[in-house]
Amino acid sequence: MPRSAQHTTLIGVCATLAAQVSGNLGAGFAKQLFPLVGAGGTTLLRVSLAALVLLAWRRPWRRPVPRALWAGLAGYGAILGVMNFLIYQAFSHIPIGIAVGIEVMGPLAIVLAASRHPRDFVWLACAAGGLALLMPWPSLAPHEALDPRGVLLAAAAAACWASYILLGRRVAASLGSDAVAWGMAVAAVIVVPPLGIAVGGAKLFAPHVLGMGLAIAVLSSALPYGLEIGAMRRLPAHVFGMLLSAAPAIAALTGWVLLGERLTPGQWLAIALIVTALAGTAAFATPRRSEAA
Repeated sequence: MPRSAQHTTLIGVCATLAAQVSGNLGAGFAKQLFPLVGAGGTTLLRVSLAALVLLAWRRPWRRPVPRALWAGLAGYGAILGVMNFLIYQAFSHIPIGIAVGIEVMGPLAIVLAASRHPRDFVWLACAAGGLALLMPWPSLAPHEALDPRGVLLAAAAAACWASYILLGRRVAASLGSDAVAWGMAVAAVIVVPPLGIAVGGAKLFAPHVLGMGLAIAVLSSALPYGLEIGAMRRLPAHVFGMLLSAAPAIAALTGWVLLGERLTPGQWLAIALIVTALAGTAAFATPRRSEAA
């Protein structure tokens, strides 16, 4: 590989990993804000402030949205808002790493459902095994069992993520990189306020809360979005996907460092199985034409 190509690849890898670290730092800081304004209030701050940052950065109004796309964009934004709300609610009941491990089952299910190759049953078995280890079985010791509410909320977020991808294909095909900015704006206006204001109330407007909310919005949405766009331009799709597969592990490490969330050996094994399923699916899902050329 030429030196320039190696440099480009290295930048893409670093940008992808930095995006994941940034997003999970944002999640860790968000969980620290829950005692003040609740998970709903934190969701409101993140989505609303992220929408303002993305709109200021992308300025999507310069390219009008076709009228035929309005309904699809509304659905896309609504799912985005509900997904953020559900995963933050899950964070309030179970460790971040486990919640993210369950949430990524949404996009993984879409990829596996579209595949017909026998080897994908290996990744399906890894994902199913990891998910089984995370279920709140009654036979587990109290310190090992997860709160069923958190598991259900993360599973609902996974379903929303799958729907978000399916709805987003049409929107992104027409709006490109502006789709996320518009979607976040729709989420901030339509979905999140009634879910967040009732919990956060006047505390949402305290200067230190707004400051922390802005930091969460940048770390969780704006910065990862920009880094991932840059990474996708430099990396083959399968490499980018494999790097993203580390998300549950990075989330678990972030929860341990920032919040003192300690997982059992069985839960770490579950995350390892889910990461393996994600990495294997990404490695074999995309034809490597550029490498064969």
